[in-house]
Amino acid sequence: MQHSLKELTYKESAVESKKIKNKRNILKYLYFEDKKSIAELSEALFISIPTLTAHLEELLEEKWLVGEEVDTKKQGRNPTIYSMNPDFKHILVIDITTRSTKVVVLNFRNEIVSEKVYGWGVSNDSSFRTQLLEVIDSTIEDFTGQGGEIVAVGLTLPGLINKQTGQNKTYFGLNSENALLSEISARWHIPVYVLNDSKATVFGESLFGVGRDQNHLLSINVDWGVGLAVVLNGQIFNGASGFAGELGHVQVSPDGELCRCGKIGCLDTVASASALLTKVKRGLSNGEVSSLARFKDNLEEIMVEDVIQAASKGDGFAIDILYNIGIELGKGLSVAVHLFNPRLIVIDGVLSKAGNLIVNPVEFAINKHCLPDFKENLTIKVTEIGDSAKLLGMNAFVAKRLFKND
Repeated sequence: MQHSLKELTYKESAVESKKIKNKRNILKYLYFEDKKSIAELSEALFISIPTLTAHLEELLEEKWLVGEEVDTKKQGRNPTIYSMNPDFKHILVIDITTRSTKVVVLNFRNEIVSEKVYGWGVSNDSSFRTQLLEVIDSTIEDFTGQGGEIVAVGLTLPGLINKQTGQNKTYFGLNSENALLSEISARWHIPVYVLNDSKATVFGESLFGVGRDQNHLLSINVDWGVGLAVVLNGQIFNGASGFAGELGHVQVSPDGELCRCGKIGCLDTVASASALLTKVKRGLSNGEVSSLARFKDNLEEIMVEDVIQAASKGDGFAIDILYNIGIELGKGLSVAVHLFNPRLIVIDGVLSKAGNLIVNPVEFAINKHCLPDFKENLTIKVTEIGDSAKLLGMNAFVAKRLFKND
């Protein structure tokens, strides 16, 4: 029986579609599971060994994978172990905060290949967008000129980020007629992804940090603002538009200070790194006795690290400030604990450097304000991977989407 050209084309496209799906599954599995043999891949992915061998040969030729023989000290041919190629395919991660921009190239083994930090952060000013595009252009040009390949770009940003459109509802200057993500993608013909910084952090903690064995965790990013992100059943919880987790703008002090969002008494105003420095400067100006008094004539030079160091050396004023910050943070987290019932809370951000000086008052406040059943199996830990949580989380977020089969 003869087949029409249309039928043949359909069959060919179906075969090609299945091959692409299989290859993506191989890459995704090796990204998250590291090195595997053909037998292990076949068993895990339900792909026959002949078909799998053909796919692996293509992926080796395309420089996605590398293979190495393992000496088993047995007779016969040694098995080949396959893993992601660390030297060719890479992701460009741009970590943008309110104070700086970090440009990092990572491979698919989650290793940092190059890193640069710039002294300007996100803003609604058009110059920020121009600077950002120039840095992305120069980084990709330099890297490809050295023989590497950037296959995707990932941006982490503070603010409300719509998960459907990628628009930043806080820093609206990024949402011009030519959307930033589309412009970057059009320039280099590669996919571009964006993720709120706290969500990138919690994803990193859930895969590579202290939360890697937990399916239900919160990451509280105590930086210049307070950001909360949630992993439920191993997945980032986004909410309807991607805005879930803005704990920093829950009102905790109705008669408190004006927040940068325009509301009064947000958690940001009492429990962030910015709030910490405001309280320290105010106290020193009012004559508080402290080793930090050496900054009295230059209050703007005080860093969060100076306060943490003073507290760790027994400075009563610094200890009290950190304790009060922790209590307020714990009050806010008590709300999140009742809403999400996590097994683990990870403290990230600049204030995580305070260690138990911040953990202890947070635990005290949660014990005081949470119902007993909610705190029974709850653990609070400080990050063990620091700023890397955000970078690794963004890298994994991009990889997961590159290898996704819709």
